[in-house]
Amino acid sequence: MSAPKIESYRFGFIRIDGKTHTKDLIILPDRVVAGWWRQQGHTLRPDDLQDVFEGAPEVLVVGSGSFGHMQVPDHTRRQLKTAGIELIVERTGPACQTYNALRQTRRVAAALHLTC
Repeated sequence: MSAPKIESYRFGFIRIDGKTHTKDLIILPDRVVAGWWRQQGHTLRPDDLQDVFEGAPEVLVVGSGSFGHMQVPDHTRRQLKTAGIELIVERTGPACQTYNALRQTRRVAAALHLTC
């Protein structure tokens, strides 16, 4: 089974493996977790990434929103590093491209904020 593929992204919409989503989501190496939301909105906390920690990817690509409004604080970065998960943070458009490039060669996950 290959990792889910992002087919397209635009503000508020993403298409993955033929299915359109309009809410933030997490892509794991074997599935999509739809309707993802964070406890503090535009701040990404370790508790928001439980599915990612359980999925144990090599890399997590965070899409911080079309305009980059979602922040990844230092304590979240440290917890990912402690878990052995490499972190890449980009605006969501470039993050989708990075995820697709990595999905062919690495065990990668993505946490994507689809709007701001």
